[in-house]
Amino acid sequence: MLKFTYAVFSAFLVLFLTGTQLWQLESAKNQEVLTLADSLRNASSWPGELTVTNFTSADLTPSPACLAVAPTGEVFVGVDMIGSLGKKPGKGSIIKLIDKDNDGKVDSHTTFAMVDNPRGILPVGDQLFVLHTVFSPETGIASGMDLVVFEDKNQDGVADGPSSPIIQHISSPKFLQSRGTDHATNGIRMGIDGWIYIAVGDFGFHNATDRSGKKMTMLGGGIVRIRPDGTETEVYTHGMRNIYDVAIDPFMNTFTRDNTNDGGGWNIRFSNPIQSGEYGYPVLFKNFTDEIIPALIDLGGGSGTGSFFMDDDTWPSQFNNVPMMADWGRSQLYIHRVTPDGASYTQKEEPFIKLAQITDVDVDASGRAYLSAWDGAGYSGNPAKGFVVRAVPKNWTYKAFLDSKKLSISKLVGLLKSGSGVARLAAQQELLTRPAQKVIKPVWKIVTDKKLPLAVRVAGMYTYAQATGSSGIENLLQLAAETDMREFALRALADRKPNLSTVPIEPFLNGLKDPSPRVQLAATIGLGRLGRPEAAEALLQVKVPASFAAPAMGTEGPHATPNSAIIPAHIAVRSLVSLNAVDACVKAVGTQNSTIALWALRYMHSPKAVDGLLSAYQRTNNEALKKQVMVTLSRLYKKEADYDGSWWWSTRPDTHGPYYKSITWESSPAIKDFLTEEWKKSTDKQYFVDLNSRLRLDIPEFSKEEPVAVKEEVKVDLEKIRNKKGQVGEASIEDVMLAMAKIQGDASLGKTLFTQQGCIACHSLAKGEVMKGPFMGQVGSIMNREQIAESILKPNASISQGFSSVLITAKRNKTYMGFVTEESATKVVLRDITGQVTTIKASDIVSRKEMDNSMMPSGLVNALSYEEFASLLTFLSQQK
Repeated sequence: MLKFTYAVFSAFLVLFLTGTQLWQLESAKNQEVLTLADSLRNASSWPGELTVTNFTSADLTPSPACLAVAPTGEVFVGVDMIGSLGKKPGKGSIIKLIDKDNDGKVDSHTTFAMVDNPRGILPVGDQLFVLHTVFSPETGIASGMDLVVFEDKNQDGVADGPSSPIIQHISSPKFLQSRGTDHATNGIRMGIDGWIYIAVGDFGFHNATDRSGKKMTMLGGGIVRIRPDGTETEVYTHGMRNIYDVAIDPFMNTFTRDNTNDGGGWNIRFSNPIQSGEYGYPVLFKNFTDEIIPALIDLGGGSGTGSFFMDDDTWPSQFNNVPMMADWGRSQLYIHRVTPDGASYTQKEEPFIKLAQITDVDVDASGRAYLSAWDGAGYSGNPAKGFVVRAVPKNWTYKAFLDSKKLSISKLVGLLKSGSGVARLAAQQELLTRPAQKVIKPVWKIVTDKKLPLAVRVAGMYTYAQATGSSGIENLLQLAAETDMREFALRALADRKPNLSTVPIEPFLNGLKDPSPRVQLAATIGLGRLGRPEAAEALLQVKVPASFAAPAMGTEGPHATPNSAIIPAHIAVRSLVSLNAVDACVKAVGTQNSTIALWALRYMHSPKAVDGLLSAYQRTNNEALKKQVMVTLSRLYKKEADYDGSWWWSTRPDTHGPYYKSITWESSPAIKDFLTEEWKKSTDKQYFVDLNSRLRLDIPEFSKEEPVAVKEEVKVDLEKIRNKKGQVGEASIEDVMLAMAKIQGDASLGKTLFTQQGCIACHSLAKGEVMKGPFMGQVGSIMNREQIAESILKPNASISQGFSSVLITAKRNKTYMGFVTEESATKVVLRDITGQVTTIKASDIVSRKEMDNSMMPSGLVNALSYEEFASLLTFLSQQK
């Protein structure tokens, strides 16, 4: 379902979730946990300070992929009967649900609109923004993914007419057609700055077009933002994998839940995405971790979905002011205790609400939270699966949030002081529809009232900035002189590129010297956005910490360990690149600012940069500097090919880096000539061999060409195993499942059976082993015994993303069938069901087809007794 990189077994051990098992929640410390005993589907456990009840079931909201709640409490649910892998249109809708008397039960519902594959919903006044897949009415084939807006001015619960596009083609149509929406573009959130933030999966997009006609291309995943009127589209941050949503706090800090490769553990990484930051997936996050902002933590196996930042003072303090992260794979909503750490954070994860395959979470302005559950609806939706629950604090009193359109300007301004972030945003958006001359003065009064909470003042500031545009710059500059507001004022001053021409550079240059690392960060980002070449000299003075160190060859760097020290220099480099500060960077080579200059030059593929580096190399006698310059030139030898939307790196891409689909360019010959001459003169030939390998220069003189195909000895006779008969093979699947519920088994015997039954041919258990099929080293943290059993017994019930069989026809009439274990722009590596590995040149591939069946044949455990199968299940369930 959805665009998840599923935390599952499949192709060899396949996900088949029924959603009927209620898992037991590990309680957070000092929290009472309640467990459900009700006939309606609900969360299975939650903190005792909350009341959680069923809001809707599958009769109204089957297969809920996403949801959103209007400030006034109307719940919009994205029903997706296509799912993540389905490809037939006409099965999706937005359902509007109303609880008129606040008893936690739906009183009325309407089908607001029919849309396919809804992935994100955002209510703003009379408008409803929806991100969804678009299908051609003529062919019935997916033609793209659009962010659109519907209107319901008469508030009858049904869209007034067809939607209007805000931005089109925000995901690659080729892979929407061939795979479905599993790695497409997803959740949308609005920040108090008035931007809509879009979570982009690693399909990326080519020539996405907003209402102004601006076209934009992004290779891979990240966060994109756009104004609600469909203009000013820009990349906010890049290098995420397959994010589903973005949580945004009152101060415009963002949080998201990302993960690593399918089958490589599906490891979840919790991140604090910073504007203009590079997070490196897939080409930098393992071998070039010195160049990225790392995630805050690797949490093990999982599958992140909806995100929300709770900012509501009607909630208990221990559950307020925290990012909340849904994890579909773990069927769990988590909260993260984030603690400021320099320009970023450290975190501590806590389980919060257990919900069967949770997909999304949102809150209204009265404090009512709603959570949607996929509940085992499979990869293509299920009309009998899925539900929504409501969560409110105990002893919580409902206070209706009035329709903002009916409120006066003074009452709306008063709502900016609310303890609810949802209420503040709703008030802001309505104020921006009123005459600006009547809004500006009372809003500015809030901004300048130092007795008000900082979150209220920031909400007022962003309201003022949007209402005034360039005419408000003078007052924002006054805020930049105030210690408490400086960080936010600098962000607001540089926020809208159409207004930047009259913004002075001095407050940002001063901000670089501020004692606050957060002010420094805002200033550094702003200098990159202002586009003033004179900022380069100041940016080059940002110090590079000792943690700027590339991992040793053959080792994986710390891509999920907080490193707040690297952030100022990292963002300064991104700003230098944005400014195209080639001259200033070349000039700084060999000075005290040489390290940051050479770091920035790695990304400046221009003849001027290459000529400057070659000249700097000849000028110096410093051997250490010579090596640094040589590494930089070597990095510039190739560049990433322009993305045209025709290819994707699949679920298990080549992560070697530094480029995925590298090509040479006009200065490559000069760099090659230089490197070759230095190689001839050098007595340390191994240095050039290592350089060639690490940066994939493909210079023949430096190393031998890698073999086209690598074969492994066949280790397992699967036919022999499958044809044996035993107790499991003689019983019905239902009887086997009943028996497994009663028999615990012996984990040590299960470990032996894992090898004996051939599982070891296709699955690894330890991180140090070669990654084959889906990684089993932590499957127990993702699936329970029942789910694992069904995955083995019913391998074709639902093929997990990325692990179906692939049939490749190559030149000379050769055919190969297997599971893709690695893919790059130049090769595909297959492992077949016997464990044999074959590497095929991409240029030799004539055709490639994804098969409908799992590579794991049914019956592989037929030879086992009940006790043996139970032992295997127990062993696997203990892998965490």
